[in-house]
Amino acid sequence: MEHLRRELAKHTQITLDSSIFIYHFEANPTYLPLTEVILTTIADGSCQGIISTVSIMEVTVWPWKQNRGDVARQYELLLANFPNLTIMDVSRDVARKAAQLRALYNVRPADALLVATGLIAGATAWVSNDTQLRRLTSELEIFVLDDWLSGT
Repeated sequence: MEHLRRELAKHTQITLDSSIFIYHFEANPTYLPLTEVILTTIADGSCQGIISTVSIMEVTVWPWKQNRGDVARQYELLLANFPNLTIMDVSRDVARKAAQLRALYNVRPADALLVATGLIAGATAWVSNDTQLRRLTSELEIFVLDDWLSGT
């Protein structure tokens, strides 16, 4: 896990997929050790985290579906107050970059918006568990959680 922390800390800014927070908030036993390392690396200022407002939608949809608005609002508060984490709106520049990513790499709309948000903000790494997004390696360094499960 220390190796993951060192690799993330090589980047000044990293973009996080919504799944990182979903795994963390749900205390997913497989991924919690990894999300703890990732979020601690951001919280302690080793690098800056960037997410999109789209992540608020993705992270809170399940609590809203379960009629748990209290949990959805708590998740949003946690994101809004997380140290060294910036939540960026979907701007015209982000939308344009997302369209370019979709055209070049055939990524899903939400993924394109999330990645584009980070690229516009100057991120050089993307942290996710979506192996299909490896096709974006020419844009930024891709960290896939499953690659780090063995503790490398």
